This record gives sequence, structure tokens and C-alpha cells, in this order.
Amino acid sequence: MTPGAIFTQLVHLALMLALAPLLVGLVRWLKARLMGRRGPSPLQPWRDLAKLARKQPLLAESASVMSVATPYLALAATSAAAALVPGFARGMALAPMADLILVAGLLALSRFALALAAMDVGTAFGDLGAAREMSFAAFAEPAFILSVLCFAILAGSTNLDAIGAAFADGGPGLRISLLLALLALLAVALAENGRMPVDNPATHLELTMVHEAMLLETSGRYLALWEMQAALRLMLWLSLLAALFLPFGTAPAFSGLGGWLLGLLAWVVKLGALAVALAVFESAIAKMRVFRVPEFLGAALLLALLGAVFLFLSTGLA
Repeated sequence: MTPGAIFTQLVHLALMLALAPLLVGLVRWLKARLMGRRGPSPLQPWRDLAKLARKQPLLAESASVMSVATPYLALAATSAAAALVPGFARGMALAPMADLILVAGLLALSRFALALAAMDVGTAFGDLGAAREMSFAAFAEPAFILSVLCFAILAGSTNLDAIGAAFADGGPGLRISLLLALLALLAVALAENGRMPVDNPATHLELTMVHEAMLLETSGRYLALWEMQAALRLMLWLSLLAALFLPFGTAPAFSGLGGWLLGLLAWVVKLGALAVALAVFESAIAKMRVFRVPEFLGAALLLALLGAVFLFLSTGLA
């Protein structure tokens, strides 16, 4: 393990944590501008986090130690997953562990912690939100795993660095299976982050919200941890999509300061483009009914399955 790999790993994790709230603020600002409003500053999420972190949390009488421990567990799991997803450089210290299956497991752990915290208080809305979250995950996780299978067949590995290197060299080429996997992952990313049309992150209508319903009884620094975890999850997913489908511009860990700066510039441009696309998409689409979400994710599961089947047939693995 070289000093460059350790340095880039530490810088990568620091950038992920620092830019995650800014990314959320940028998406909110872009959506406001697209709707003809001035909108809050992109720095507003950081201000909200700082304000919440200074407040004393209030716990319900029925809350147990789970309500205290789960915010830290969820943020730790999401941070570990974010550290594995390549950003501006490849070959970082944790690159040998950067497996898509491990990333899926860490995200599932953070989701489990959120649902556990929601059910710990024992309120009706918390239980409702947790039930919806886990039922959506029953469709989203298989779609994600089948999409991973597509990349494993094409790149010969589920390691993110190996996949990025193979795709950057143009080895797999343009395939219909990649388009199907992309569509499936986009649907899963929207569901995992509680974005439109699966969930509206700006709503507080009790009968339709999913993510917000699980946090109604959370306050103070615990709410700040949950908000940071949600922002980091969005940052992780956009970085993951960029690493899989836009692998160009990523610098090797040994390339030096010049290569790292170019890789950082390319990474920021890709994240900005994806943030703009997300803002435009959410401004142009309405939220679907909760009972239609399983159909939406079921379609994503079918697309990922078709992509895997096409690859099996085209590569002679069947």
C-alpha cells in the first residue's frame, strides 16, 4: 500500500463528507430556479446541520438505546460504503475491498438501522414508514444485484476499480444490456434516496411520505446525523453511477498532484451534470402513488434480469 493510495483515500472520504450536503443544496437550488423561485443557497444544508448539531435531542418515553445508537450505525455504514466508491482517483487504499456486493450490504445495513429506529419509538407513522421502506427494498435489492451481475459478466469482477478500468478502456463496448442495467440502477437509486417519483423529500403529508415518516420523532443532533446520512447516500449513488457509466477522467492513485487535480475536476463535472439531470427530472415528474412503487421497482427488476439474460446468451455462458 503506497503513500499515494492512503492519501487519496483520506482525501476522497473527506471530500465525500464535505460535498454531500452541498450536493443536496445544489439540487434544491436548481429545482427552485427551474420552478421560477430564487431558492435557498446551496450552503443551506450545512447551516441546517450545524444548527441541529447544537440542539439537545428529545427522545420519546418509549424509546430505547436503539434510537441513540442507530444514527451512528447508519452514518458509519454509509460512510464506509462511500469510502469504497471511487471518486477522483482509482487504486486507493481500500480499492481491493471496493466490491459492489459489499457496498450493497453496507447500504442495506444503514437502511435496516433507519427502519429499526423508526419502529423503536412505536408510533403509527414510524411503523408505516419502516414497512414501506423495507417493502420497497425487497424489489430494489434484487434489481441492484442483477445489475451487478451484468457488470461482473462484462468486466470479470465485481470490484469497482476493475469495472471502471475495463469500461474506461472500452472493452465491453456499447451493449443493450448496459442500457438495461443503467435504467434499473437509476430506478433503484431514486428509491434508495427517497427521490421523485418514489418519494417526495420536501413533503410532510403523512399518508404519502416514506423517509420523513421514519424521522418524525427524531430531533437535535440525532436528526443531524440522519440528514447527513441521507445526503451522503445521495452523494454515494451519484458517484457510483459516475464510476460505472462515466469512468473517464479518473486518475490513478500514483499520478501525483497534477493527475489528482484533473481527476477531481472531472469528478466534480460529472457530479454536477448528474445533479442537474436529477433536478430537471424531479421538476418534470409527479410523485406516483405509494401502491405503484412496487410496480416501478418491479419493472427495474425485470430490466436488470433481461440485461443479465441477454449477456448470458451473447457471451455463451448459458
